[in-house]
Amino acid sequence: MKCDFILDTERFQRQGFPEAIYSSGKTEKQVIEIISKLLEKPNPIIATKVERKLALKIKKKFKNSQYFDNAKIIVINPLKTHITHNKNYIAVITAGTSDIPIAEESAVTAESLGNKVERIYDVGVAGIHRLFKFHEKIKNASCVIVCAGMEGALASVVGGLASKVVIGVPTSTGYGTGKGGYSALLTMLNSCSPNVCVVNIDNGFGAGIIAGIINKT
Repeated sequence: MKCDFILDTERFQRQGFPEAIYSSGKTEKQVIEIISKLLEKPNPIIATKVERKLALKIKKKFKNSQYFDNAKIIVINPLKTHITHNKNYIAVITAGTSDIPIAEESAVTAESLGNKVERIYDVGVAGIHRLFKFHEKIKNASCVIVCAGMEGALASVVGGLASKVVIGVPTSTGYGTGKGGYSALLTMLNSCSPNVCVVNIDNGFGAGIIAGIINKT
């Protein structure tokens, strides 16, 4: 199959994670051609922002592909989770149910690259008592991803509980002056918890990659 794309097929060997296929804005034909080209090497393949219609076509074409509906991710050739002699895990937390799709993008990305993930969902600051019963799980994680929209305050709160790196993922959930995640982004960037770092709005994939690097080192 002809493919005119210049792909970074050596990225997995060089850095430990593959070049992702960002499906939004690409045609179905382009995404399928890129996957075909990447399959020339036995590396993990991750396609993000994949809508169901395209996912069904990819699954029909590539029988070993897995589609994660909530995360909108296609995965081929995932790495096995390393459990033996390694109890490290990444905690992925959401403020609300609406943040779960971005959190799942983070979680599935990390799991596809061999990391163990513990999910803690719907524990936002409006009912902050829900968070505290997971204190031990948060404390013992190698790093934490926090996905939150609206004002995005949860990242700072978790930063105050955790002794590890907290990766804030502002999500575009919310309304009014939330402005599609911009308010949450500014809140996280202005966090007074110095262990909080921030990725861009809805960048669950990026958070999953960063968390995976931290978890394995």
